[in-house]
Amino acid sequence: MVVGADGRARCFWGASAADYMAYHDTEWGRPVRGDDALFERMCLEAFQSGLSWITILRKRPAFRRAFAGFAIEAVAAFTAED
Repeated sequence: MVVGADGRARCFWGASAADYMAYHDTEWGRPVRGDDALFERMCLEAFQSGLSWITILRKRPAFRRAFAGFAIEAVAAFTAED
């Protein structure tokens, strides 16, 4: 554990970058609920293969734009022209 300048205790990796701090404090270790939220997490985990998680966190806004906010129905309606 590491105590940050803000006085919060975090896992060592959660204090290593601002993106990680936000993820650690608001998402990590919390259940993901809802089909679209689970779909997003599964997709991001797949895209992470061979990359660091911070890379995926930093690219998440672009992934959300590219995948219609990970709305399953919208992604299922994609065609080759999309």
